[in-house]
Amino acid sequence: MAHPTVVINLAGLSSSLIGEASPTISSFIKGGKLCRLKPVLPAVTCAVQSSMLTGLTPREHGIVGNGWYNRDLAEIHFWKQSNHLVHGEKVWETARKREPSVTSCVMFWWYNMYASADYAVTPRPIYKADGRKIPDVYTKPADLRTRLQHELGPFPLFHFWGPGSSIKSSQWIADAAILTHKWHQPTLSLIYLPHLDYGLQKLGPDHPDIPIHVREIDAVVGKLIDYFDDQGVRVILLSEYGIEAVDDSVHINRELRKAGLLQVRTEQGAELLDAGASEAFAVADHQIAHVYVRASDQLQRVKSLCNEIEGVDLVLDRREQKAHAIDHERSGDLVLVSESRRWFSYDYWLDDSRAPDFARTVDIHRKPGYDPCELFVDPNLSLPKLHIAWKLLRKRLGFRTLMDVIPLDPSLVRGSHGRVDVPPDFQPVLITQHDPTDRAQEIPCQAVRDIILEHLFED
Repeated sequence: MAHPTVVINLAGLSSSLIGEASPTISSFIKGGKLCRLKPVLPAVTCAVQSSMLTGLTPREHGIVGNGWYNRDLAEIHFWKQSNHLVHGEKVWETARKREPSVTSCVMFWWYNMYASADYAVTPRPIYKADGRKIPDVYTKPADLRTRLQHELGPFPLFHFWGPGSSIKSSQWIADAAILTHKWHQPTLSLIYLPHLDYGLQKLGPDHPDIPIHVREIDAVVGKLIDYFDDQGVRVILLSEYGIEAVDDSVHINRELRKAGLLQVRTEQGAELLDAGASEAFAVADHQIAHVYVRASDQLQRVKSLCNEIEGVDLVLDRREQKAHAIDHERSGDLVLVSESRRWFSYDYWLDDSRAPDFARTVDIHRKPGYDPCELFVDPNLSLPKLHIAWKLLRKRLGFRTLMDVIPLDPSLVRGSHGRVDVPPDFQPVLITQHDPTDRAQEIPCQAVRDIILEHLFED
């Protein structure tokens, strides 16, 4: 019989944050062991989670970032959710082969839709034809959605991402995980808690308010550990990446545009990145960027240009990508890594008055790159709360209203991740108490898969 196990994923946790503000996590370490994880490149949510659950690299499982360019459709896709995108056998599938009675529950880890797990919950807003975005979740089985939201209320989507991001979303996820376990008793539970990620990106890891955020998530972790300990479930704590302080962004697409390589299409005075017409453009994703080059005879020119851009640390062509195990067909022809304390913006317009309307909104699917500015309300707005309240009222009255409250100032962002060459105190961590073997101080994140299996099957 497999031993019940839960894996709690605390986004952004590193040993630099563990101390007085985290009594629960600190106590858990005292009873076990902490080791550092070496993430795959890029050290971002989707790539690292996929490596943890398959034991494979991006070259093998195909998740080269949180988004990439679909060459056939000539479109950039970010934050897709189908588990079919992830190649390779998932840890719960391996466990089920060893012991057919094993059941699994995946709570908010990415690529959760249509996964082979027995139970799953993931954010899935309802998008109405009139422009409204209504908080909701997708679940497996379907009736789990109704039961959870009857008990807990609607999933607090606007506390999960955006300017209103807060501990409320992680609390809801934790409560949902406990209820799902009570109702179904899965053998393996995977729980994702995003809370630390917000403050670390907005404020930076050295900000004096960060301990407040650590205390908040520590309390949620304490509730989970207390519950699962009472149920006799083995607990693993881990994180996918640590977040380092940043001072400025690198506008890679603006440089490609100035060189005549990136093309835009103008619609009603606003500029849209025209990927299919561009000789080269970048899909920016935290501290890495995939640069797609249409013609092979332009590749060396683009590589030379990228090497000259201030803030770029590495420019990896296909041959050089092999050393980092990111040479997959979804990867850019070039993969860029920023210097320490820098990150890549997706911005491609040269004049803010020409930015597309979605640039000033929370719109993770329409933007051709990751935008951490979505965590902020534009500081240039006068009476911002009144401004937002008025827009919300108009929406409720049925008027089409653009929630254009997001700033276009990337200098507001104070923390980022994606690089793998970071100081030890800012690496992600793995904390265990039921290890049958000794661990090295640092292990690759792909090893998490085998550690989960050990917790399930070793005495």
